[in-house]
Amino acid sequence: MTPTTQTKCSPIGLVVNPRSGTDVRRAIAAAGSVTVADKANIVRRVVLGAREVGATRFVVHGDPHRIVSRATETIRGLELDWVKEPLTFSETDTSNAVRYMRQQGCSVVVVLGGDGTNRVAALEWPDIPVIPISTGTNNAFPVFVEATVAGAAAGHLALGAVSLNEVAQRSKVVRLEVKDQNGVQEEPDLALVDAVAARDRYVGSLELFDPETLCLAVLTQADPSSVGFSGVGGLIEEVTSADDDAFLIRFEPPTDSNRIIRGPTAPGHYDDLGLLEAKKIEIGEEVKVDGPVLLAFDGERKRRLVEGAQAIIQVKRDGPWLIDVAKVMKWATRNGTYLSAKNTN
Repeated sequence: MTPTTQTKCSPIGLVVNPRSGTDVRRAIAAAGSVTVADKANIVRRVVLGAREVGATRFVVHGDPHRIVSRATETIRGLELDWVKEPLTFSETDTSNAVRYMRQQGCSVVVVLGGDGTNRVAALEWPDIPVIPISTGTNNAFPVFVEATVAGAAAGHLALGAVSLNEVAQRSKVVRLEVKDQNGVQEEPDLALVDAVAARDRYVGSLELFDPETLCLAVLTQADPSSVGFSGVGGLIEEVTSADDDAFLIRFEPPTDSNRIIRGPTAPGHYDDLGLLEAKKIEIGEEVKVDGPVLLAFDGERKRRLVEGAQAIIQVKRDGPWLIDVAKVMKWATRNGTYLSAKNTN
């Protein structure tokens, strides 16, 4: 059965990071690749799943590979509203797209990317209602879900058939307040999964994190089934995304440490990390970090604290609305959305 299209339907946002799943960790670790063709196929399935329930309006953005265009060119009956901002081939493209989607009243945004892509989206739209489909390197925040079903779930939300409060919860995020060496407040920052401090010289370094340089990590979740610092933390003690606490790890050089954790710091790459302290912390508990250190958010080096600067780090539950696709589809089952009686007259 194809449900009847409803006249009142808010648009669905589609964010596709053409560079996700292509970084240097494919060369120096063993991360898999997600090709342009793979992403176009995922987009196509999302759109078909949404159209099946009657949602045909989408807010989309362009990219050099024409991923959305290629995915939708043979699908009829769609209304595509293209982001008007010119491409910058940087994170700004995601920011611009999400801003426009918010302005156009998208009730849900489907994001194809990893932790980093979703972080940029959350910076622009702090309470974004999101279905994050995993196509990145670090995928602790995105979910592994069949794109067809993700699109169907997005469609039900766009049609207003099910409310956000029924099928989603606000995610935990790491929030950082930063003061420079003169005590002047700088732009705040956030991470969806982990904020890491390291004594590393280069923001743009292409190496993996050197265990000798690590200082600390603050995690919204510690999951032994994931990769990255969330996976490292999960091998010490599990903290789920639903728990009302977070996790703190203080590192010391493994050559000087009496306690070692061996964990997957990147796909296919394990390291020995020296543990000075590892414990659960409360939501809202302050963790202070003094410069000089390099700060990385969700696996990507982003910000340097110079000598005399300080960051105050807290985990709060005021991040994106993370939509539970399974809950949406269970709602559809309970309501017989896909069932119909055959007319025998």
